[in-house]
Amino acid sequence: MSAPHRPLAAALWMTGSIAAFTSMAIATRQINGAHDTFEILAYRSVIGWVLVMVLALALGQTGRISTDRVGSHLVRNVFHFTGQSLWFWAITLIPLAQVFALEFTSPIWVILLSPLFLGERLTRRKMLAAALGFAGIIIVARPDFTALEPGVLAAAGAAVFFAATNLMTKALTRGEPIVSILFWLTLMQACFGTAAMLADGNVTLPTAATLPWLALIGVAGITAHLCLTTALSLAPASTVVPVDFARLPIIAAVGAVFYAEPVEPSLFLGAALIFLGIWLNLRQRGAAATG
Repeated sequence: MSAPHRPLAAALWMTGSIAAFTSMAIATRQINGAHDTFEILAYRSVIGWVLVMVLALALGQTGRISTDRVGSHLVRNVFHFTGQSLWFWAITLIPLAQVFALEFTSPIWVILLSPLFLGERLTRRKMLAAALGFAGIIIVARPDFTALEPGVLAAAGAAVFFAATNLMTKALTRGEPIVSILFWLTLMQACFGTAAMLADGNVTLPTAATLPWLALIGVAGITAHLCLTTALSLAPASTVVPVDFARLPIIAAVGAVFYAEPVEPSLFLGAALIFLGIWLNLRQRGAAATG
């Protein structure tokens, strides 16, 4: 049976993912200063876990939650928690568009890490794709190597850990139900976030002003992953990824209008190189799949 190819439906699902990621970034900015990164992650994951359990119970899927691969889930979620921590911290330090542009380098890191995680071969085309991606990083970040900006390092580091997370997820999906992956994702993230939140002994509880934003972050996190996963099930990555790149101009406009963040041509030039590298890699995969 051939894989489904419904590009219009996939694009519609991707609009949900784009809206969710954008909402999460805006909500994080709105409560910056009221809650630190670990508090945001803890509250977000608790809300996400409740949503997963409600959906699993409603759909009769609780029996599919497995403990067979808890060790793999633990490794995956250490990577994911680290990446999320760096991403949320970067959101509070540098322009939103810069964070998103650097986040888009995650597929480039997947190319470089896949030989270690999945035993895949590093071809010349993949190396060219990675080189274009790193050229894009330099243009977007414009790093001052005498005084590297923490926000840029955090966003770039987040992309690396997201890549490792994606590779672990790919390995887990070979036999592990989605509901089980989401259950362990939200539960472990809630535990990590709570432990980190309590470590400094200074916990700020949600208030009437911050609770709606925290709820939005929790709902948006689950929604984004659900929409992205569904889109990838309806169309190949070569169709889905270009739509996902619409996040960049949208978040750039949001940053400019609501936060007076500058939008410079170098941002889009660098992002274009990153996208070109990803597109070259996707083309190679498509050719291999049809060849």
